[in-house]
Amino acid sequence: MGTTQLESVSEPKYWHLRTVLSQALDSEFEVGEVLPNERELAARFGVARATLRQALEQLELEGRLQRRRGVGTTVAPPRVGVAVETERPLWPGAPGDAWQPLDCAQAAAPAAVADTLDIAADERVHTLRRSLTAHGQIVAAELLYVPAASLPELTAIDAPAGPARARAVLRELQRLTLEGQDRAVELGTARAEDAKDLDRLPGAPVLVVTTRFFAEGRTAAVSVATYRADTCRLTFGASGDVRIVHETQRRAC
Repeated sequence: MGTTQLESVSEPKYWHLRTVLSQALDSEFEVGEVLPNERELAARFGVARATLRQALEQLELEGRLQRRRGVGTTVAPPRVGVAVETERPLWPGAPGDAWQPLDCAQAAAPAAVADTLDIAADERVHTLRRSLTAHGQIVAAELLYVPAASLPELTAIDAPAGPARARAVLRELQRLTLEGQDRAVELGTARAEDAKDLDRLPGAPVLVVTTRFFAEGRTAAVSVATYRADTCRLTFGASGDVRIVHETQRRAC
């Protein structure tokens, strides 16, 4: 990457730097290649390190870069299309569900989840941890909250803990008639526990998908799934896998 001094421009300096860096990624770097450190990059472009960090954070948000523990900042591969909605609503754990159950415990749900489930703040719920893998890497982590009232037939004898307990909870959910679901998607930042599961740094951009599942006239379960924003393109429905190719990407092809 050659030395380039940024000229005076009307747009924010970090945004102009982001454009210059994006063009350099297309022409000078390969997927997986490690970028020079911040000190070197800031010196080459004649900008403050704070400006450089803003530009790098924007490119990470756009999925062009990845920050990796013990490695540094690398050029990201193309985003993986991840289907988050099918034509027909399904319970978690239904046939074709690619999520892998990791663990299950009983604990009080977060206040916002308890409010969504319309239960007392201190009421314990089944809390399942699941992960989703695509192309050999974990791209999403999920917490699935299921009130005990949704699974009256489930007992501790079925499976005391761990993945077996998680599978038992998912199995019992299938016995209920799913009346519908709704879903919300928002941009967030990785919490410490999310970052560990997803091999990201705390504060890295993520997409948070919250899904409510309805049965017997009430919310029977709530899923909070955290997707890596740098590697995932979320798709919806049968015709959801639509890709917009930007001009810089066309030049790189």
